Amino acid sequence: MVTQILQSPSAALPRIGPHTALFLDFDGTLVDLAPQPEAVRIEGDLISILAELAAYLSGALAIVSGRRLMDLDHFLTPLKLPSAAEHGAQCRLSQGQVVRMASPDLRNVTQRARALAERHSGLHLEIKSAAVALHYRHAPELESQALQVMLDAAASTPGMELLRGKFVFEVKPAQISKGTAIGAFMADAPFAGRTPLFAGDDATDEAGFSAVQLLGGQGIKVGAGLTLAHHRCATPAALRQWLKTAAQRPHRISKNNP
Repeated sequence: MVTQILQSPSAALPRIGPHTALFLDFDGTLVDLAPQPEAVRIEGDLISILAELAAYLSGALAIVSGRRLMDLDHFLTPLKLPSAAEHGAQCRLSQGQVVRMASPDLRNVTQRARALAERHSGLHLEIKSAAVALHYRHAPELESQALQVMLDAAASTPGMELLRGKFVFEVKPAQISKGTAIGAFMADAPFAGRTPLFAGDDATDEAGFSAVQLLGGQGIKVGAGLTLAHHRCATPAALRQWLKTAAQRPHRISKNNP
């Protein structure tokens, strides 16, 4: 099945219902992008909103991110939600157990990326358990150079591929993606049998949009750009408001129907 790439998806966001399986990207979706990955801020009552939604959905809410699992837990403390970290290389299931893929040999990628980053202070190197990311947000003039280094690193490392994100190039295992991670969640309780809904902002989220829509669900693209998603949300702030409204709905229903 071919999914159409849309320039202007519907701006009317779908409803989060009791039978939704909700998947959320982190950076640029739940939180605004920051100059450095560690500098993002958790706004307002986001933690309580996520907790309310997780309870409403009987646990069928997961974070699907390129971040390390420990970083997601740090920002979302005290929550420990089901999560697919590093694009699915680390997954915490609904019962709390963590499944990790065998760590690939990242020495070649790390060596090449570090050599470039050490020559240019505007580059930021992030080494994960199963991937290496080179951020160039503070040195956009180095985009082509960073791209070539990471392309060469991926091509010379068996089983790895290059993933292009917002001001970042990441070399990760070719067999994992946000789409495969969502598919794995959907095969297990409490996600199985529900309608999947995934919100994300980046090219790295397109595999997730494809996965949920092939399963009969909906994708929500946060921000501008071509996308497979059927829906669009302008900003992370607007997405947070949508989540807040959904989190408050069960309380309104219970008050009106004691």
